[in-house]
Amino acid sequence: MSLLGFVRENPNPSDVRGGSRTIDLGNGSEVFYVSRFISPDRSWEWFHYLDKEIPWTRPSIHVFGRSCVQPRDVCYVANKGLSDLQYSGYQPHAYSWDEYPVLKDILEAVHEALPGSKFNSLLLNRYKTGSDYVSWHSDDEKLYGPAPEIASVSFGCEREFLLKKKPTKRSVQSPDSSHSEQPASKRLKSSHAEQHSFVLKHGSLLVMRGYTQRDWVHSVPKRAKANSVRINLTFRLVMV
Repeated sequence: MSLLGFVRENPNPSDVRGGSRTIDLGNGSEVFYVSRFISPDRSWEWFHYLDKEIPWTRPSIHVFGRSCVQPRDVCYVANKGLSDLQYSGYQPHAYSWDEYPVLKDILEAVHEALPGSKFNSLLLNRYKTGSDYVSWHSDDEKLYGPAPEIASVSFGCEREFLLKKKPTKRSVQSPDSSHSEQPASKRLKSSHAEQHSFVLKHGSLLVMRGYTQRDWVHSVPKRAKANSVRINLTFRLVMV
């Protein structure tokens, strides 16, 4: 594979430089962000391929006992023989990496940037407008193990990614609730120091490590000014 479009950032958290930064969230949780992971030309090439060639679907899911349409398009790719992914009453079909060779190229670039990491599944999301979103949730399913590493690559429209410390007494909102805005009295409460915001740029890489899924929730909220397509790839390791 040619990696001419791969911007070689040093992923070592102790050596933050040139468009990359690491945030120590405490208690074994960490986020690593590289704003210029893939070169612009290669990013647009991959974006257009993904937008046109991936078999996107917008499924119906079950939230709070009722059915609703998930507010973004999705697709799932995984190695053969892994446990099935299921969330909110929906079980996506698992496509093969061989069906979409570009995904194997992107996976290889992620593995090269993160020595020692190993991913065997991929959840793709497409946000067509600023009305598409994902609300507060954590990717803490048992099939990912107690301290999963999740690598997120973004293409297209820049969108805000929010990270917030989990509340201790109040339950977290379902990840695909149709209500993107809760009343002020019911919103998750945390101090400014317990919140982080990233603008995920075209061709960027964000990695959540350690106990981030156990102790934190994240979201991509609605944004009226986000008037073009964003495609996000989240690489995960399903425990065998």
